[in-house]
Amino acid sequence: MHREPSALSEAYPFLPLSRDGLVDRVAHSLVSAILSGAIRPGHRLAESHIARQMDLSRAPVREALRLLENSGLVEYRANRGFFVRVNSASSIADLYELRIVIETAAVRALTLTNPQALPGLRAKVAELYQLAETGADMMAHVTTDMQFHRLICEGSGNQRFLQVFDQISNETKLGLLVIGRLYDDPHRMAETHEPIVDAIAAGDADAAVQAIAYHIGVAKDLVIEHIGKQQEAGEA
Repeated sequence: MHREPSALSEAYPFLPLSRDGLVDRVAHSLVSAILSGAIRPGHRLAESHIARQMDLSRAPVREALRLLENSGLVEYRANRGFFVRVNSASSIADLYELRIVIETAAVRALTLTNPQALPGLRAKVAELYQLAETGADMMAHVTTDMQFHRLICEGSGNQRFLQVFDQISNETKLGLLVIGRLYDDPHRMAETHEPIVDAIAAGDADAAVQAIAYHIGVAKDLVIEHIGKQQEAGEA
């Protein structure tokens, strides 16, 4: 009989939390555990175990899980509870298409109205190169990459772009972290951001839109390819 994997043992190191900002802090702890790989996609998030380890009632844990459900990290299965989301190729494709819509509009606005954002973007590209040189782990690369893209949404001046980006950010990170790598050469992640920065520096909004659409589109294709291979390996 098939058994669903259980993410949490009694020994999982969740620490007791104070009551201030409780639900957000529970959610943050769960996000950290999921994105670190301590709790894997498909694993069940047992409210009672989490509440016991955090020395809480189940109510704030349930609220936190609902928040993560809205962010795409967690899904609720009727009569079975909450599980870490398993991304399919189609769900990843939808996610990246949404990013293209948001970030092409954001980069156009930024290029036309906010050249002051350029130093921050260049600093993130430099940080990506530094991470490649030092052999940093995938989490560090993904975090810096997402900070670059968040700066574009923030720099657009449109708070709705930023809100949506923040909502889907963790789901994007999870998809990247699950596949373990995006490019064989870690320097490629840094290099793929350069045409975007160059177009912004030139004040060419059309070129910036084309560059970021291409950049996100290539990443989408690579992530979908990796997920497809993982699914095939799991079925073999």
